[in-house]
Amino acid sequence: MQSEQDYYEVLHISPDASETEIKEAYRKLAFRYHPDRNKSGRDASKKMKEINEAYAILSDPIKRREYDIPRGYRCRVPKFEKGSKVKVSSGSASPYRDRTGVVDKAPVKDTFRFWYLVRFESKGLPAVSRFAEEELEEVDN
Repeated sequence: MQSEQDYYEVLHISPDASETEIKEAYRKLAFRYHPDRNKSGRDASKKMKEINEAYAILSDPIKRREYDIPRGYRCRVPKFEKGSKVKVSSGSASPYRDRTGVVDKAPVKDTFRFWYLVRFESKGLPAVSRFAEEELEEVDN
């Protein structure tokens, strides 16, 4: 069910909101508009359906990307630059998961995401591998 309403406005968040911010906004609004708390209001039930629809799209990374691209959200600038320290996320299927490396070159953009070449050092030998933006995390310095 695709509506013309902006899902980010429904959840009162910005298009660059993190997964945590999306979840927090959803929980806050769901608590406020849940039909069990608002038995007399039909508007609350309608609002709850909108909130659930928005959360279903924005909480799933693939559906969110498909929603964002035609609207021009989240496709402006890369998350990491050349020389940035990054960590391969634990959810990645890469043999480098949970390892820290350095972005070797400027990212390459395709239709859906940015791709990064990340250099890892192991026993004095460099290794370079390619990763999608969603597979990388920022390293806290």
